[in-house]
Amino acid sequence: MRVIKEMRSSLNRLFIFETEDLFRVEAVFYKGERLCVSSQVGCPVKCRFCASGLLGLKRNLRWNEITSQYELLKDKLPVKGIAIAGIGEPSVNYKEVLKAISFFKEKGLKITISTTGFSLEGFKELIRAPHNGLTLSVHGVSEEVRKKIFGVEVPLEPVLSELKEYLKGVSSSRRKKFQFGYLLIKGVNDSREELSKLADLAREFRFTVMLMAYNEVKGLPFKGVSEKEYEEAFLFLRSKGVRTTFSNRFRRDKLGGCGTLTIAREV
Repeated sequence: MRVIKEMRSSLNRLFIFETEDLFRVEAVFYKGERLCVSSQVGCPVKCRFCASGLLGLKRNLRWNEITSQYELLKDKLPVKGIAIAGIGEPSVNYKEVLKAISFFKEKGLKITISTTGFSLEGFKELIRAPHNGLTLSVHGVSEEVRKKIFGVEVPLEPVLSELKEYLKGVSSSRRKKFQFGYLLIKGVNDSREELSKLADLAREFRFTVMLMAYNEVKGLPFKGVSEKEYEEAFLFLRSKGVRTTFSNRFRRDKLGGCGTLTIAREV
């Protein structure tokens, strides 16, 4: 694997890598300390709002291809943590992801994971991994809304059941390492009815909700909510007794923000 291009904004640095078989993946260095790496070439979940899965899944990355995204950059970047949240669904490639996590932990790096739980088998393994934080990307609670968001069927109930069973035996400090991720999309999942369902879920699990702003992708029909609507949704969840966080400015950056990574970027 080699770096073929670096792109910069005022906040993020995006790196395009080329594999030995000439596929491309991307990683983003943000917050001045964290490297967000990819786990697959493309993505099988095909979230309709996301650039990463537009071309579907090409192949899994091997563990050393995941870690190479760090190894090739570590000497010029002050990386303190790894987010396995770039291109791909980690639960589908969990065996290689777990090997990569072991490597990163040996380097003393903090590890966070974002997953939809698309592969229940993989999700079971990831929640038990020695991570420093796992975000379950929900994006919708009702089946009707989830069908609008996900390009394939991603049943929520089995994932929640597995998570609930696991959490029965963990400490309160371990429970705090989990949260729900929810990307606000105008006219799709931003209704008070859907947010109320999210609030009920968050209270049941005692999880924080990371309420994410949508980074609009050229060619896709989805739109983000306005700043006012975003704040109102945030306050609504807070009024329901849910600890809620905003997307930080790095995650909202047009270069490397959530949902903007692609395997087909012009180089």
